[in-house]
Amino acid sequence: MPRVFDCVLQLAHQALSLLLVLCTALMLWRGLVAWSGSETPVVVVLTGSMEPAIWPGDILFLWQDRAAPYVVGEIIVYRIDGRDVPIIHRIMEVHQAAAGADGSPGKVRLLTKGDNNPTEDRGLYNPHGGNTKLWLEEEEVLGRAKGYLPKLGHLTIWLTDYPALKFMLIGGLGLAVLTAKEE
Repeated sequence: MPRVFDCVLQLAHQALSLLLVLCTALMLWRGLVAWSGSETPVVVVLTGSMEPAIWPGDILFLWQDRAAPYVVGEIIVYRIDGRDVPIIHRIMEVHQAAAGADGSPGKVRLLTKGDNNPTEDRGLYNPHGGNTKLWLEEEEVLGRAKGYLPKLGHLTIWLTDYPALKFMLIGGLGLAVLTAKEE
């Protein structure tokens, strides 16, 4: 009977260790979100629209600073209603509306374009057709690219393209944690 109890105790210990790793990762992510000011402080480039500056598989680190003015040439990440995947493109024009009568700053609107794309993004701003939206609103910007790691995001792309690989990797890691014996 003591052998069964030891086995259950070891399994519980390993399950708690796995839970600790997951909670630590979640806390680190939430801390990074709070520190960067961006709801998505790390993104993986999925397309070649920004080549040759940024390639698919590159990881971008984002920072959100609404107080600093946007600059033409700056790389931003934005999300449009109706599109699931954020878009990583360069600012081509910044339009600052006149200040309000009460002294409040005017609304900022942006025009973006992928370096490898032939035209600006106005077609992307209208996900359901039509050309009614001509500018990107500041509220749609998730963050500004402040750094990157080349090619390290390819694993994320593979896991997205091949869901079976994701389940095999997670299952294998979980099995390794649960079956590992501590010395």
